Amino acid sequence: MRIASLGSGSRGNATLVQHRDTTLLVDNGFSLKRFTERLQRFEIDPQNIDAVLLTHEHGDHSGGVHRLCASHDIPLWTAVGTARAALPPDFEYRRLVAGHSVTIGEIEVLPVTVPHDASEPLQFIFQQIDTGRRLGLLTDTGHITRHIVDAFDCLDGLLLEFNYDPEMLENGPYPEMLKQRVGGNHGHLSNHQSLDLLRRIDTGNLVCLIAAHISEKNNAPAIVDELIRQLDDVPEPVLASQDSGFDWITV
Repeated sequence: MRIASLGSGSRGNATLVQHRDTTLLVDNGFSLKRFTERLQRFEIDPQNIDAVLLTHEHGDHSGGVHRLCASHDIPLWTAVGTARAALPPDFEYRRLVAGHSVTIGEIEVLPVTVPHDASEPLQFIFQQIDTGRRLGLLTDTGHITRHIVDAFDCLDGLLLEFNYDPEMLENGPYPEMLKQRVGGNHGHLSNHQSLDLLRRIDTGNLVCLIAAHISEKNNAPAIVDELIRQLDDVPEPVLASQDSGFDWITV
């Protein structure tokens, strides 16, 4: 199984997960034209994407999903609440329910409920059916719950949100209401919250760690990199960027 990103941040998110002949796309916050341009470097035709998984309705994740799926006849999987908030009423989709796995090709997908200011937000754990190796994606989450700790324990790969540095957020350009939203219990994960998760889960099997959704105004890749490297028993981090995401990483 391997993972790649077309871009990660408040201006658009799209993540590829692939195993053998199965290619999944998590979210698409880019226009169809920009998505197609960014996809070219991975040598994947949109027609060969087996499914799109939509985490929640915020535009940086959902903005390009409807048109992409409609243009290339790609099945869309999402929660009922997200579909009602993000899709036209007559758009056909396949329902995801937190805690209930679905199998798409050669990948089993477990939706995990998370605290975020959206209608029915989900994050995902992907498992190779043939080997059992597991990859977790966790972004757009306001705080770490016991349920999240249990779900994301003992993974082989993890893409984890490091959205903001609390001091930079406090002193940054955002209006006060937006600062409270980002830093609230249903906003995003701070660097310290994500580090706390890494300390609470078993990382003994972890072969790749990707820091994602790093705020361009309230964080800095150098800060994230330095903090993660202070931890024992975690691999050298890959830092996802807004402009280029990251290239294929094998789990």
